[in-house]
Amino acid sequence: MDNSEIIQALKDCDAIRFGDFTLASGQKSNFYIDIKKASTDPKTLKIIADHIACLLPSVTDTPASEIIIGGVELGGVPIATAVSLSTQCPLLIIRKAAKEYGTKSRYVGVPDAGKEIILMEDVTTSGGSVKKAIAALQEDGADIRKVITIVDRESGAAAALKELGVELVPLVSSSELIE
Repeated sequence: MDNSEIIQALKDCDAIRFGDFTLASGQKSNFYIDIKKASTDPKTLKIIADHIACLLPSVTDTPASEIIIGGVELGGVPIATAVSLSTQCPLLIIRKAAKEYGTKSRYVGVPDAGKEIILMEDVTTSGGSVKKAIAALQEDGADIRKVITIVDRESGAAAALKELGVELVPLVSSSELIE
């Protein structure tokens, strides 16, 4: 699938910045990909969601009626919500930790063990945050085989997820984005 429209949309909304940055993984970088700028811009978010909706049939054999779109807070939630709206697949939000009050749930939505959950991520570097979400979901009997990320920084996330039996599907790689 041609990703030039996504690359241009990310550039147009100023999601790429250059300088000295420390990433969530702790790694240092001379560029930062601010996907929050993309996910708060309706035009860019729609482009991303539409691309993912078109991509889904090629990354899974599971019928749409048996798929749940998951998003890890915070970055994956707007993406997952937009993809859920575009595909009409149910939405599952995965908190970083279970609530201490109310239902004390780690999830908003139902992680139905009989359906495939496809997780959405904004940017992947080492894969650390999504690995924690996958581990929690798998503990609860969920079926996760794919994580779709807007941008893969090509810093180990694909290999880390492969160890869990999960494939990382990037829409764009950081090398494509900053060329």
